[in-house]
Amino acid sequence: MRDEAITAAVEQFIKKVSFSTQREVERVLRTALANGKIRGDETLTTAVTVTNEKLGLNTTIYSKIVL
Repeated sequence: MRDEAITAAVEQFIKKVSFSTQREVERVLRTALANGKIRGDETLTTAVTVTNEKLGLNTTIYSKIVL
């Protein structure tokens, strides 16, 4: 498999994950705000984990959501 094909396959995966994750995070943030679980002025440390057993991939990326 060529490098270009690998890059294209990974980019396609990342786009799908990105759109799905954004929708889900926005949904739970809105619910948490509506339920009073968060005030809306917090900084929330958040993590995303990507795994693939066959490849031995298990990576967690931490970042902050600043509201």
